[in-house]
Amino acid sequence: MINTQNLILYREIPEDELFRDMTTLINGLEAGDNDEEARYGLFFKCVGRLVEMASAYGFSGNLWHCYLTYKLVNCENAFSRATEVRGAVEGSINELARHDFKIMKAIFDYDLGKLGEALDSGQAASITNYAGIPGDRILYNARIRDRICELAVTLANTPDVASFKAAMEEFYKDYGVGKLGLHKAFRIVHDKDDRPTVQPITNIAHVHLDDLVGYEPAKKKLLDNTEAFVNGRQANNCLLFGDAGTGKSTSVKALLNMYYDRGLRVIEVFKHQLQDINAIIDYVKNRNYKFILFMDDLSFEEFEIEYKYLKAVIEGDLEKKPQNVLIYATSNRRHLVREDYSDKAGMRNDNDMHTSDTVQEKLSLSARFGVKVYFSAPDKKEFNNIVLSLAKRAGITMPEDQLLLEANKWEVAHGGFSGRIAQQFIDYLLGQEA
Repeated sequence: MINTQNLILYREIPEDELFRDMTTLINGLEAGDNDEEARYGLFFKCVGRLVEMASAYGFSGNLWHCYLTYKLVNCENAFSRATEVRGAVEGSINELARHDFKIMKAIFDYDLGKLGEALDSGQAASITNYAGIPGDRILYNARIRDRICELAVTLANTPDVASFKAAMEEFYKDYGVGKLGLHKAFRIVHDKDDRPTVQPITNIAHVHLDDLVGYEPAKKKLLDNTEAFVNGRQANNCLLFGDAGTGKSTSVKALLNMYYDRGLRVIEVFKHQLQDINAIIDYVKNRNYKFILFMDDLSFEEFEIEYKYLKAVIEGDLEKKPQNVLIYATSNRRHLVREDYSDKAGMRNDNDMHTSDTVQEKLSLSARFGVKVYFSAPDKKEFNNIVLSLAKRAGITMPEDQLLLEANKWEVAHGGFSGRIAQQFIDYLLGQEA
């Protein structure tokens, strides 16, 4: 009998229905349970859920072992979080971990072939040597997916509990634990108790800074700041501002793809979620990653007062902002808050006695971003260079003169010179190819 209710650090695993049903089957068979009809129904129900999991996550091989490994690498507890930061740790926590891993190893070591024999079914063999469907939707990037499958094989072949524990410690140190360790980007959602938490974003654009043609000074400034941040040196909050369609958002996405392997994570924050930032910072501040809170297309009208809250979060709270969190924002407005001619020095409206105070209030938010990166709209020559570069990457073989002629017709009809317009033109050409 495998008593999974005795788990201590990994006690959340038995709460999962699939885990509970499979261990019920195993323990029932070992105890001589003769209710074959109930056993058949429960077994095939478990097989179906394992196959659905394999389809969603891209797993192959022994699906039961992949599932168990998936649960282990996602279980955040005192041991896994400490190991993520420091590798193998000392202290009494190791005894608790060994206790739990002894139980988990017993589950890994159980021969599912016994279930197949008892049920006279070949489906047990199907889930222990499963070949994934090409093109299945995958919720993890390939690197993490493959590593989980490899770890499943390693854990199944460990000779003892010490080796099992060492394999888990190595994974936690190299890849992290839970959703923060195994995913790149997140959005803020509220749980059933209306508390803010983060949810992984699984479909991320695989863009790189080289995909953004030109803007070399802007890219270098952004890279220098992010490189310092990832390396644990002093870095600044960053404001990317300028004309629409010039690559501000693309640049931040590219940074995520560039520095993910070095521990960078991005959390997307919308304007109506600014009140949740403190809770999110508190959630991530002690983790072994660097977090960029990304606010895309941020701007405020005069009647919107949320910017006052953001000011306090960035620089003004009594609690110091942790070293592993920065804020990156993009905006078409240099100072984020809408400005009027009446704000200028020497001009007053009927209700404002101190015009200079009003101006300073509106400038104070952007002043909290220590690095400001300007993205300007390209002129015609730069636009043509962008079109030529994008066309070359896309494999478009249209003669250059004809390509630029069509590109300039396109920009006239679609809003002027910008990298976004150039990309849309290339996408149009690709869509017209046979």
